[in-house]
Amino acid sequence: MKYYLGVDAGGSKTYAMIANEQGRVIGIGRGGNGNHQKNREQAEDSLQQAVSEALMASGLTKDQLEYSWFGMAGADRVADFRILRPIIGRLSLPRTEISCDTWNALRSGTEEDFGVVLICGSGVNCAGKNPKGTTYQCGGFGYWFGDFGGGYDLSMEVFRSVLRADDGRERKTVLTERLTQLLGYSSVSELREDYLDHFRELPARIAELLFQAAEDGDQVATGLLIKQGDELGLAAAATIRQLSMEEDSFDIVLAGSLLTKGDRSGIIRHAIEQRVKPSAPNGTLRILSREPVVGSVVLAMESSGMHVNHEILDRLSLEKVTNK
Repeated sequence: MKYYLGVDAGGSKTYAMIANEQGRVIGIGRGGNGNHQKNREQAEDSLQQAVSEALMASGLTKDQLEYSWFGMAGADRVADFRILRPIIGRLSLPRTEISCDTWNALRSGTEEDFGVVLICGSGVNCAGKNPKGTTYQCGGFGYWFGDFGGGYDLSMEVFRSVLRADDGRERKTVLTERLTQLLGYSSVSELREDYLDHFRELPARIAELLFQAAEDGDQVATGLLIKQGDELGLAAAATIRQLSMEEDSFDIVLAGSLLTKGDRSGIIRHAIEQRVKPSAPNGTLRILSREPVVGSVVLAMESSGMHVNHEILDRLSLEKVTNK
């Protein structure tokens, strides 16, 4: 029996999963932040913890792993891989590969080995692979480099909208009361003065207020969610054109917590579709329903020469943990 390790390392959590060649999950592990761009030492600790827990749960030794695939947030450039390879090397696993977490999210969300993926979690990213195997990444480097949105940017947009509404540059919004209450202030004036006097990070969870407010009909919140979807759709359409996929049939996988959990009313999803359909009428939007770490296990299997069929893919689920 052969065994495979998959890891999905993001900005807030790290998952590790070990499965056998039949797709039966025999061990899982968890850690915190796995993005070296946020905190390198913390990311390495999270990886060590998640992998160690998965191995302990499986009862395997490292040498018994046939192949390991690490899908990692922040694995975007050659400079990132110079940092990440030694970190993964210190895990002392026999055969490993590292990729950006876009690729394991894509592989988890489609039964094909090509398509487009949009990630909207704490940040945003977009990547695609055409049927010929050519890949392209659009964005993923933050607001300064052309991106818009994700939890951190949207939290800032909520903050700005509340301040602008208070001084008359934006229409009134229920976000005012909800933001001041969430952050513990009695008024916008108190909030403004405190933030002017002291530098404070805005918690990414502020973005959750947008979905609640939009469901209540707030126009400011709805407008920001539409803009988020429009921007994601622009990235997907650009990726599709770069890869000459306009006439292809493929899945557009929607991943990241804001798309898979937050967008219950479908405002972001509808805006994405409006942007993407003119560029790719045969593209199908699919909300990621599996954990992205499943895609890492599949990529590990395929890298060792395995063919992953529907039965194996369906069996790979965090809920299905069995004895080896």
